[in-house]
Amino acid sequence: MIDPPLTMPPKRVTRLPVRPRAVRYPVLVVVFVCAACGLVYELELVALASYLVGDSVTHASVVLSVMVFAMGVGSLLAKRLRCRAAVGFGLVEGGLALIGGCSALALYAAFAWLGEARYVLVAFSLAIGVLIGAEIPLLMSLIQRAESARSPGVREREKAADPAGTVADLFAADYVGALVGGLAFPFLLLPWLGQVTGALVTGAVNAVAGGGLVLWLFRRDLTARSRALLIGTNLAVLAVLATATVLVDDFERAARRAVYGDNVRVAVRTELQEVVVTGERGSPPDLFVDGRLRAGGEDGSRYHESLVHPAMNGPHARVLIIGGGDGLAAREVLRYAGVRAVTVVEVDPGVVRLARNHPELASLNGNALRDPRVRVAADDAFRWLRETAATGPDGGDEGPRERYDVVISDLPDPGISAGTKLYSEEFYGLAARVLADEGRLVVHAGSASARPHTFWTVDSTLRAAGFATRAYSAHGRGAHLAAGPDRADRSAGTETGTETGTGTGDWGYLLAAAGTYPPELRLAADVPRLRSLTADALVSGARAAERTRDDRGAPPPPSTLVHPRYGG
Repeated sequence: MIDPPLTMPPKRVTRLPVRPRAVRYPVLVVVFVCAACGLVYELELVALASYLVGDSVTHASVVLSVMVFAMGVGSLLAKRLRCRAAVGFGLVEGGLALIGGCSALALYAAFAWLGEARYVLVAFSLAIGVLIGAEIPLLMSLIQRAESARSPGVREREKAADPAGTVADLFAADYVGALVGGLAFPFLLLPWLGQVTGALVTGAVNAVAGGGLVLWLFRRDLTARSRALLIGTNLAVLAVLATATVLVDDFERAARRAVYGDNVRVAVRTELQEVVVTGERGSPPDLFVDGRLRAGGEDGSRYHESLVHPAMNGPHARVLIIGGGDGLAAREVLRYAGVRAVTVVEVDPGVVRLARNHPELASLNGNALRDPRVRVAADDAFRWLRETAATGPDGGDEGPRERYDVVISDLPDPGISAGTKLYSEEFYGLAARVLADEGRLVVHAGSASARPHTFWTVDSTLRAAGFATRAYSAHGRGAHLAAGPDRADRSAGTETGTETGTGTGDWGYLLAAAGTYPPELRLAADVPRLRSLTADALVSGARAAERTRDDRGAPPPPSTLVHPRYGG
């Protein structure tokens, strides 16, 4: 007796509500949308890392590397779901919409109430990366099963299935979607919706696209239980995102109170950053830019007097201020009768508008930005300085268009600033070109006691650009708050150079002049009456700064555009 030949059980074929050849296009559209949403989540985490944690290069690298690693893990984990690709993809998209959509909310909450966002940032990067990595393998399984349903014969199905072409189409849609998401984030979502609302809306789009594809196109591939699970999951995710969107204004107000206290007067999101004005009525306000103290109320005069007045010892008819959009450095400069022109180069016009128009800020800066001697250039300082240094008085390239007796660099701490190019050797070389004979350059270089390596790297960079320098410092209540936005650093004691429990720290400065002879560190003969800075305090500040110098080895190497060395 001859046994009948063994036959393999028929391979399960996906039953679709549309023609099999029409499946590819809806799937590719969903791949496009999900890729755009995924990149928005990624850019959202990078932006929040810079804003909430600081040191944008380091934390952007952490976010990107963790997400890429997690995407590989997600691709491997998706292999276990291929037998249930439809329900697996629906649940993955629901989880991604919830976690990605709420990422900005959770990170900002951790920063506001816990004072630490680093670990939460890594956790969200890992979770979002795993879910993004699972998308393509599951979609690949779905589209291949749909393609295999074109013809009833085995050979015809094998011919119809084109794995290489399917992969090419999926990745093309994925990359194009990533391009659209990457452009939509800075040009649409941030300016129109902001970080928190933008992430929530992106999550809703993600949930509708992913869940809609499975529940419409692959609904016949779902059991009744799986269908109910997906519908319930997506409705719950959308309900959470919608509720969070409705309450986002209340959340932001509560978070600002947790970060800045109960006396928030103004909170404005400009084109580039968040500007918050705090303080009690009748007292000098505090100005925070992206969580960093820019002008510290009572201590604001101490910082700006120490920054400006030592540099005014000498000719000071024409003054250039790099940064200083709050108008406080210009206020100190304009106290000298011999000043004829002041140019302020500020990258964010929103800060300038607030400093001009907010009554208390305008009163604090003495309406300096409305003075006819002051000209404000809303531009990137490096680009503006390069154009100014290269343009002659008649439009040629024989020399700078303007020369200044004093250049004041009123910028954030170089260790955490995203604009470390403004602390580079190339930038100081451009500054040297616009300095007049006997001109002086003064640089706020961060805390000398808390970050001596960063401070003396600025010194080495100035010297490499052809300057001779004098170091000095000044102490104040709000000095440590300017170093970074992370609230965990604000009470860390010796780690931030503060005296635990006192809330004091130091600002470090470098006064420089071109050549081999450093400028004399003293106040000008015509110095106006100052509130906090004295000649004795200047000498004491110079001694305090010098004590932070490490004389055991060679000075740190200079920082350049191609090799930035700050952050240590």
